[in-house]
Amino acid sequence: MVVRQAHRSPRLALVSLVLALCCSLLTLPALSPAQAAETFPLYPCLRANVRFWENVYSRYSTRQGILHDTENLGRVYAVVDLVDWETTDAARINGERIKAAKERITAILTRLGSGEPPRTTEERRIAGLFPPRRHTVYHEARENVRLQLGQSDRFYEGVIRSGKYLTQFKRIFISQGLPPELVYLPHVESSFNPKAYSKAGAAGLWQFTRSTGKDYLTINDLVDERYDPYIATQAAARLLKGNYEQLQTWPLALTAYNHGRTGMLRAVREMGSYENIFLSYNQGSFKFASRNFYSEFLAAIRVATRMGSSPRFPFERPEATLTVRLARDMPVSRLRSMYRVSAAQLARLNPALMPPVLKGEQAVPQGYQVRLPATSQAKIRRSR
Repeated sequence: MVVRQAHRSPRLALVSLVLALCCSLLTLPALSPAQAAETFPLYPCLRANVRFWENVYSRYSTRQGILHDTENLGRVYAVVDLVDWETTDAARINGERIKAAKERITAILTRLGSGEPPRTTEERRIAGLFPPRRHTVYHEARENVRLQLGQSDRFYEGVIRSGKYLTQFKRIFISQGLPPELVYLPHVESSFNPKAYSKAGAAGLWQFTRSTGKDYLTINDLVDERYDPYIATQAAARLLKGNYEQLQTWPLALTAYNHGRTGMLRAVREMGSYENIFLSYNQGSFKFASRNFYSEFLAAIRVATRMGSSPRFPFERPEATLTVRLARDMPVSRLRSMYRVSAAQLARLNPALMPPVLKGEQAVPQGYQVRLPATSQAKIRRSR
């Protein structure tokens, strides 16, 4: 548990402090299975998609590529074995393997679409993925072949990392009157990697873009709170709460986390329900990622819950810390001296501080809540 304190002066480090040592995960209120099913419904139209993402998260690793139909995730054509991505020239090797497999699948769909009967075991299996219909359906499917990289190894590592955060994150969501199951969303966004950064410029554990993040967080050359797991979680809770208040269901509110609240309000006006949006909506940027976002969330809950159910699962443990809000700008060197923390400790516990601050080129700004090891309390007392 992190307890935030007011810092009235540099010399008077703490006015009052209550430390809670988070050495094990605490039992927190959660929805019953029936309540969870009602809050986060698994619509019949989603079952194949959720099953697909469960396999992505638990069955296939990053050394496997899944060739599937974009619109019907129940159609898995092939699984491509890949070399380790750290191997020399891995991108070229894997690219060639993926290209060859995709061309083979496309050729099979072309033959089946031309009316030729399936000849091989693979062709018969692929033909069996389609209901008896006109042959042109195979030609249409050729345009929808997509590769999805497996994630089981990354997901497993993410579940391990999540142990460091789940207790405090659940407290944050519960304090906002939100379902604690929302803590599983970072499995979809970042695999609980607080340093994650996407090609689209989304950063941190909750993958805030710079534009959206500025509505909820401090983001500038000195501080980027997207990288602070706890502050970013508070921001994510506010964003999700706002989504739910306007959209009224969690499938819509969660999809809006990916697609944007304005875009989802527009989709609701046009299509009405989440199910109609999932099945038929295809406007603007509402494509594969947005359509599948809620399905991925449901799959993440299921897989993470199964993985973490063992009492021997190697969760990372929460770290006991305290925070101090600065009354004025303060050089990082003075902070380190005052609280007797190393440069590495300060940087690790305060990932929101940008290089100019950590290098001492700029002061830590007034109002920033410095996170410190819990042992700093004793060090401060001895230094007085």
